Amino acid sequence: MAHFAEIDSNNKVLRVIVVADEHEANGAEWCHNLLGGTWIQTSYTNRIRKQYAGIDYTYDAVKDQFVAPQPYASWALDSNNDWQAPTAKPEGDYMWDESALAWVESPPVG
Repeated sequence: MAHFAEIDSNNKVLRVIVVADEHEANGAEWCHNLLGGTWIQTSYTNRIRKQYAGIDYTYDAVKDQFVAPQPYASWALDSNNDWQAPTAKPEGDYMWDESALAWVESPPVG
């Protein structure tokens, strides 16, 4: 099975559908003819376009990659289209605290 993402005029992913293997070669055209819109193939195994597209991802046409939504307002995209926190994550079990703009130790489970 092949997967195709529909993007809007701002390259935002609206939805992702599964297409039968027999339509993979012309899948974007097949999706357009059936449903309208603009379609880009994505890979569930991340073999093309960096990562599997999801709703609210963005398609970077220059790099031919899907970019995940920004996780926090303070994070910035690096040159590889990966989101980076303002400071590097320390070793250990930490989570980002946007209000403090810092990594905080995760509470113990249990």
